Amino acid sequence: QVQLVESGGGLVQAGGSLRLSCVASGRTFSSFVMGWFRQAPGKGREFVGGITGSGGSTHYADSVKGRFTISRDNAKNTVYLQMNSLKPADTAVYYCAASSRVAVYRIPSVYAYWGQGTQVTVSS
Repeated sequence: QVQLVESGGGLVQAGGSLRLSCVASGRTFSSFVMGWFRQAPGKGREFVGGITGSGGSTHYADSVKGRFTISRDNAKNTVYLQMNSLKPADTAVYYCAASSRVAVYRIPSVYAYWGQGTQVTVSS
């Protein structure tokens, strides 16, 4: 089992920044691909980005490319989502997720473990 706990969400003005953290406990963290997803009210869960176990490869949704950065610290069992130039359209509950696959996938069903989510609200 892997337990994931997100933190760092909050209310920020458009153009501002936030950094989300996700701490994992349980099995070997570095063996998991980590993904970030978000879900806005009335919408499905959307892929934001992902990072391979070693941290050597990252992938992003087009909507956040150039504004968001994913990183991980395997010594701390933590993955981060740095969000810059935030827009009201980024408002959602953000989730981190873990997958035992080798590559980053954009499909939520590939990820077996999920955190509880953290709310990000961007005001205009």
